[in-house]
Amino acid sequence: MTEFDVIIAGGGPSGLILASELGQRGISCLLLDMKASTAFNPQANATQARTMEHYRRLGFAHEIRALGLPSDHPTDIAYFTRLSKHELARLSLPTAAQAVKTIKTLKGSWSAAELPHRVSQKFVETVLKKHASKHESNDIRFGWKVQEITSHEDHVIVKAHPLSTGADASSSEPSNVELFKCKYLVGADGPRSNIRHQLGISYTGETGVKRSYMGGEMFAVYLRSSDIYKNIPHPRAWMYVTVNNQRRCFLASVDGQEQFAFHSALHEGESAEHWGLEEVKMRLKELMGCEVDFEVLSMQSWIAGHSLVAEHFSKDRVFLMGDAAHLFTPTGGLGYNTAVEDAVNLGWKLAHVIKGLAPETLLDSYELERRPLAIRNTGYAKQFADSVGLFPVSNEFELETPEAQAERDRASEHFNAHVRLEFNIPGVTFGGRYDHSPIIIKDDSEAPKDQANHYEPSACPGGRPPHLWLEDGSSLFDAFGPEWTLLCTQESARDVSAWQLAAQRMGLQLKCLYLPQKELQELYIAPLALIRPDQMVGWRGNALMEAQIHELFKKLLGG
Repeated sequence: MTEFDVIIAGGGPSGLILASELGQRGISCLLLDMKASTAFNPQANATQARTMEHYRRLGFAHEIRALGLPSDHPTDIAYFTRLSKHELARLSLPTAAQAVKTIKTLKGSWSAAELPHRVSQKFVETVLKKHASKHESNDIRFGWKVQEITSHEDHVIVKAHPLSTGADASSSEPSNVELFKCKYLVGADGPRSNIRHQLGISYTGETGVKRSYMGGEMFAVYLRSSDIYKNIPHPRAWMYVTVNNQRRCFLASVDGQEQFAFHSALHEGESAEHWGLEEVKMRLKELMGCEVDFEVLSMQSWIAGHSLVAEHFSKDRVFLMGDAAHLFTPTGGLGYNTAVEDAVNLGWKLAHVIKGLAPETLLDSYELERRPLAIRNTGYAKQFADSVGLFPVSNEFELETPEAQAERDRASEHFNAHVRLEFNIPGVTFGGRYDHSPIIIKDDSEAPKDQANHYEPSACPGGRPPHLWLEDGSSLFDAFGPEWTLLCTQESARDVSAWQLAAQRMGLQLKCLYLPQKELQELYIAPLALIRPDQMVGWRGNALMEAQIHELFKKLLGG
């Protein structure tokens, strides 16, 4: 029986990021995923700015930003009656090349180390897998199925087997079963999570919501076409959404050239179970307003209209992440990005406990911190889906009449507001907080109001540290240490010897950072701020004695 510190079931973004978080800390990790390799279909298309900041912390944000659309391709989101007909609304956004330059000029809500990036998950996963695999302590295995788990007082036994053929995936009695032992198991195995079902944990929330768009069955086609751009008489965009009374659809550019992800809503009573090339041709004509040549790379159907969160995110020595823990309607791109932050949160905690730096009670904070954020984010995704999917249009919407033009003008006003509601979301991206966490040490300040489209930088403990570009042009976040960081912004607290001694005696890796910039003093207010390994503010205040620092760390570590 092979033993690991952690076994991860699921090799999507959250599973691969967790493997990197553990691997860089020297925690032995086995990752098992049923797919033969990383995703073929485009799936998620929007990497939010906070996720890009975590990719930057892990050292590969620049690799992600180089993928997907060409560096000079627009990343606009635009709305049309049909793609060859009337444009209704547009949000213009920087290209990948512009984003690298623009970010250094932004203040307020968009003061950040990274801007969002529009890139298909299929490309992202290749980078995540490469970096998860580079750690010697990691064993990454695709084409493996977790068959059964058994949780014990101090370990978990995992029964799994490799899938040599497609038929093996459904085999009830495979002949090549292996047993693995681990201290902790993490289920990152998607919405139909085998791990969650074996734990007896159910989803709670809302499902089955019906909308004319993003509510009910959706038909997805991954296709190649050199005709599509030729038949769109409008400036290029990254995402194209159609609004008409016949069928609501969207098209996202995968490579900025000829690969596209196309999704169309099904009507009540329709089923895509037996749809083929003829139906794809019809759906594309409904999207475009004209016929185009195309090649289907894959097709499938999926269900929109979920706002589901698991009852619990852990049981005994088993944890849930990503779609296994929460299921979104994909408006706002929040499912994938929430999943990444699950992994970031859980990774450092597992490592600290396994290394003996923290008690097991630290792991209780994972659910206490992440579940409220999942409920918050599924709520935001539902709000965006209602805004875009419930807007009604008449049968006359596309006619060339004054009445139809007036209706299109009203739709234009609505969707110009909606696109900014859904895609300009610094508050959602940066504003997630752990105010009620037992491992956050509060001060007397009040946390900023949670608003989707506005983010107020605040060093109030429990949130993301305020960002600043330093005098030498580097990012403050790049100066943080890989684990704990003590940021000192004022001369009165510059002597950090007591912090260094306390951290050394507790076995903690602490980087002390003295940056007496006026802007940082204004952002952080208190002379000292303690930044957790997941780059969240755990505490801020004035100079302390060593005994006080020891007690502070003890609480931050779940003691």
